[in-house]
Amino acid sequence: QTTYWGSKSQQIKIKLKIMNKLEAYKMDGLGNDFIIFDKRKKSVSLTKDHIVQIADRNNIGCDQVIFIDKDERSDAYLKFYNSDGGEISACGNGSRCVAYLLMKENKNKKISLRTKVGILEAKLNDKNLVSINMGQPNFEWNKIPLLKKMDNKNLEIEIDSNDGKEVKGGFSLSIGNPHIIFFVEDFNQFDLKKIGPKIENHNYFPEKCNVTLATIKNKKLVKVKVWERGAGLTKACGTAACATAVSGAVLKLNERCVDIEFSEGLLNIDWKKDNNIYMTGEVSKVKKITINI
Repeated sequence: QTTYWGSKSQQIKIKLKIMNKLEAYKMDGLGNDFIIFDKRKKSVSLTKDHIVQIADRNNIGCDQVIFIDKDERSDAYLKFYNSDGGEISACGNGSRCVAYLLMKENKNKKISLRTKVGILEAKLNDKNLVSINMGQPNFEWNKIPLLKKMDNKNLEIEIDSNDGKEVKGGFSLSIGNPHIIFFVEDFNQFDLKKIGPKIENHNYFPEKCNVTLATIKNKKLVKVKVWERGAGLTKACGTAACATAVSGAVLKLNERCVDIEFSEGLLNIDWKKDNNIYMTGEVSKVKKITINI
């Protein structure tokens, strides 16, 4: 809407912004937080700039923005956007949060969700933990994707510790989105704020990648720090937990069923013999919020 004040020679063009009030939900899985919009009953249209604005920690703040939509083949269709406004195909903790939201709404303990990478089955167990089948890992260089055919178990990428020691490695795979895992003795000896963006934008990854530093505590427990593609440092990342568990199992560093520890809690990852990855963990309570756009 545009209004003109003053005479024709002194017209001042003033744009009046009309605020839209949008209903949304705020949830998190181990601190990995989301703003969720439900498009099943009421249309919601947001630009990339809107998503960046919502995700900004100086505003409401979140790691990802999620849209729930109707779907003929499952209970709902999900779309995920990182805090930089870019769309991603998979988000494990986000899927678990939406699964919990919809199970509470439908008053049942099972739900199916469709994403760009397929249909995910989720359930609520007796301990109020949400478990979801994240599908199967992909190790093919062109599906991860990598720039060219190379040894995905060791990309021989160098990272430096705080005291200047070089570590060479990097196991890459896709869990619906590209990941690289560096197994190190102590991830606290590395500055992921510096390493993360360099590796995310490494020329080996045409679609960028998520970067994880993993420290094996024992065969049943791995501690991690994650730099998420398009979001930066994150308190937790479900697909990174899956990628860490699978790569560690391939390298025989951990069991196929293993706890992945983030700063605010654990995700249990169980890479079954049928090749499907099951992720189980806590989610927060559902908080209703209103957003002005």
